[in-house]
Amino acid sequence: MKRCIVGVDRLRKFKIPIYILMIFICISIGLWIWFDNLFYLFNFMYIGFLVSLGIFLLIKKYKYSRQVVQFGVGLYMFIYLGLICRENMQIEGFWYYLFMGVFQAAVIHYAVAKIIGPLLFGRGWCGYACWTAAVLDLLPYRMPEKPRIKKLSFIRYIMFSGSILFVGVLFLLNNPDIEVVMFWSFIAGNIIYYAVGIIMAFILKDNRAFCKYICPITVFLKPASYFSLLRVKADSKKCISCGKCKKVCPMNVDILDSKRSRENGTECILCMECVKSCPKGAVYF
Repeated sequence: MKRCIVGVDRLRKFKIPIYILMIFICISIGLWIWFDNLFYLFNFMYIGFLVSLGIFLLIKKYKYSRQVVQFGVGLYMFIYLGLICRENMQIEGFWYYLFMGVFQAAVIHYAVAKIIGPLLFGRGWCGYACWTAAVLDLLPYRMPEKPRIKKLSFIRYIMFSGSILFVGVLFLLNNPDIEVVMFWSFIAGNIIYYAVGIIMAFILKDNRAFCKYICPITVFLKPASYFSLLRVKADSKKCISCGKCKKVCPMNVDILDSKRSRENGTECILCMECVKSCPKGAVYF
């Protein structure tokens, strides 16, 4: 009987990567038909396959499951889309294409991954696909060694407003080389992001300090993440209050509180460190 229950439980877990793959397949087919462009079919099929593979490996407790997705998706978007195709995939690229009235490239990416998508998977992008975080997660402070500094969170809004202002000024000046400027701003922006992120990680002893205080994309991610369908929860009946889940959380989320209004609840990147660390299986996804 116990074996049967365990088997059913495992089957339910493996449904998650299947569901996610199906969602991405629907998105890829829909965009392919809508824009009559095979690129969208291959693009979202590739991302969906990697995300599903990563979650599958996570369920199988493969140590580097998340890193497989991070570098698989991140390098594809950074090197192929950004450097080879010369598309600015940062937030200023989103504003640029949006102001141009072009519902493609970065606009679709932001709509799927960072505006509408978080209603389903929260800040999963931050945990599994961000090419900036992929490098920052390799630094030595995976578990924050200092308390969160809430007063610094306002910086993200300055960065967010600055990205709109930057693109707006380019349009007002009617810059004839605006596409070239956007390409080089993509390169310069990434260099700055990495430099600031690494410096902050060592100063604050927190790999994810950049994500908590600087990243402008979180302005999109946080509101939608509040309503996310896929969430990490805790079973109070199984919990022994050992505190391990809070200690290993890179985003300082109060895992033991299953309410949507829990402390730093919209910061959860679905890294599953809390799930893996719980000795009683009280934390689940």
